[in-house]
Amino acid sequence: MQQLLPLLSAAIGAATQQPFRAKDLVPVGGGSINEAFRVQGSDGARYFLKLNAAKHYPMFVAEAAGLDAIAATKTLRVPQPLTHGITGDQCYLVLEYLDLKPRGNAQQLAEQLAAMHRCSNSRFGFAHYNYIGSTPQSNAWRDGWIDFWREQRLGFQLRLAAEKGYGGTLQSLGEKVLAALPAFFEGYIPQPSLLHGDLWSGNHAYLAAGTPAVFDPAAYYGDRECDIAMTELFGGYPADFYAAYRAAWPLDAGYAKRRDLYNLYHILNHANLFGAGYVRQAEQMMRGLLAGVNRA
Repeated sequence: MQQLLPLLSAAIGAATQQPFRAKDLVPVGGGSINEAFRVQGSDGARYFLKLNAAKHYPMFVAEAAGLDAIAATKTLRVPQPLTHGITGDQCYLVLEYLDLKPRGNAQQLAEQLAAMHRCSNSRFGFAHYNYIGSTPQSNAWRDGWIDFWREQRLGFQLRLAAEKGYGGTLQSLGEKVLAALPAFFEGYIPQPSLLHGDLWSGNHAYLAAGTPAVFDPAAYYGDRECDIAMTELFGGYPADFYAAYRAAWPLDAGYAKRRDLYNLYHILNHANLFGAGYVRQAEQMMRGLLAGVNRA
């Protein structure tokens, strides 16, 4: 890795318009897709570096675009993307280094998330395609939310699952869920909100003063309930987070029936990334969704 130091010195210097000499790369744990390092400068400055194979460079371009979009709202704190590129068989992304802690002001996180969600658009989608984990995420603009969710979220994941050999029950249940989508939105018309897009508990933390920060986005304009639903998927957020969000911007009364519909996207993605255990979970979720529609 030390051979990257001259390149990083030049790239960071050009991005900051300040002389910079990288003297060391310190491995940072926690990620599963990319290698991560702290770039130590001779002057004490630090930056965060992600590395991957060169073929994954579009992931870094998309991540930087998502961070820029969130930063432009002046709501949630994100690490500033500085520079990215390809060198040899590797690609890199350099970000502002934030010294993060696991605990902080969850109420402020909720309030700032609600403020970000108020940043809207005339259509659903995003200016760039991006990634959910390492899976491509299509963000072509759509006027209608149900069409967007059917074609570019659930439908995309189901087609990918079929390509991976997950047919049978998963596909038959999936077809029924897609056909039933309008039933989940009776009396509710989602508005396009800027979303983080991958807001599980591992993608937020806090600065020393307790100020929240988010990172690793899969940003797009969609129903704000998608972000809230995902916060409940893998471990959940603290109770004061949900109370503060609802105080800042109450959720529609029908959110509970759509929560699993939105989280189904992420479970299908995990099935496509990690295998059959998540296929069974996706099938259970779809049975529950269909049972709820039938009861209604």
